[in-house]
Amino acid sequence: MERWNGRVALVTGASVGIGAAICRQLVKHGMVVVGCARNVKKINEISEEDGVKKSPGRLIPMKCDLSNELEILAMFQAIRQDVGRLDVCINNAGLSHNAPLLSGTTSDWKNMLDVNILALCICTREAVKLMNEKGIDDGHIIHISSMGGHRVAPGMSGNNFYCGTKFMVRAITEGLRREVKEMKSKIRVSSVSPGVVETEFFPRLQKSDPAQGCALYNSMECLQPDDIAGTVVYILGTPPYVEVHDVLVRPQQQAT
Repeated sequence: MERWNGRVALVTGASVGIGAAICRQLVKHGMVVVGCARNVKKINEISEEDGVKKSPGRLIPMKCDLSNELEILAMFQAIRQDVGRLDVCINNAGLSHNAPLLSGTTSDWKNMLDVNILALCICTREAVKLMNEKGIDDGHIIHISSMGGHRVAPGMSGNNFYCGTKFMVRAITEGLRREVKEMKSKIRVSSVSPGVVETEFFPRLQKSDPAQGCALYNSMECLQPDDIAGTVVYILGTPPYVEVHDVLVRPQQQAT
């Protein structure tokens, strides 16, 4: 990780869970981390934690609603003007609604497309554009995807559309990798596909009965956000000639 010391990373969905853990880990490795989310107050609180304040890197909170392209573009302009460069883009933000294919609402489907697909693509496009502007040819794009992009879990019909978005992330990741190679660039493209991680994800998914989401976490020894953050650090820490395509990681007790 030494070569990333002092360099700049963007982490979306940085206020809680996996995104917050990635921010904490990267500043410990000396990176300047732009953490964005709608709830910028939580990112400000993370930046004031002792472990973050005493780290060799620093955390820069930025407010951004990733379902709004104008806000995304404004965020990248702020990075361009205030930070001056971007070396790593970690597309972590993602969400799911309990929205089955036969009874889900169109608004819930659109929200998942906006955040899980369009925001990821817009951030990636703008990140590579900024890297090219600054002559950065060894940057890294990392998508935090899901095991839902590799199989449709049985007994979870409310998650079928979400799985569809993550299958699309899988295709987009490979398509991006090919486009980058067509540019003759050494920018690397990777993804991480976690299984069940103990975050706010499932309680938010089961918003009518958050206890149902928590019950899943109580049924096994789940992954923790730091496990996924550690995987990101591993990917970044590989030599420049190594390109990690996708890391699938899930709890040993997770059956599917």
